[in-house]
Amino acid sequence: MEPQLWRGRLALRVESEPPQSFFAGFELSGHAGQGELRLFSPLGTTLADLRWSPQSATLTNNGETRQFESLDALATQATGTAIPIAALFQWLAGVQTGADGWSADLSQLDDGRLTARRTQPEPSAELRLILER
Repeated sequence: MEPQLWRGRLALRVESEPPQSFFAGFELSGHAGQGELRLFSPLGTTLADLRWSPQSATLTNNGETRQFESLDALATQATGTAIPIAALFQWLAGVQTGADGWSADLSQLDDGRLTARRTQPEPSAELRLILER
């Protein structure tokens, strides 16, 4: 599979009590089996660096690197909820694919926008991406 690179902004809202929101710039590279997701503050500071391969899943932030048992556990630690990073690669390529409890709206992908919603498990969540052109 040919590695890809996407850049832009993301917003994640979790309908918990109280609701949680997470905003960041992002750079996503690689593919579902091996890749990197870098998250940036509005000022361009690196908030977190997520890297995964078949052998490992690591999160580096605040100068500390931690290992996780899976990409889902890694994403949960970095953003506060499980986001479907593996499915994200398919969605960004314009392929509608299933992810546990998530559905993606790819209708605005040509305009650089992707929205995905999780209905199960609770709490529900919404992930919005705006891609740089």
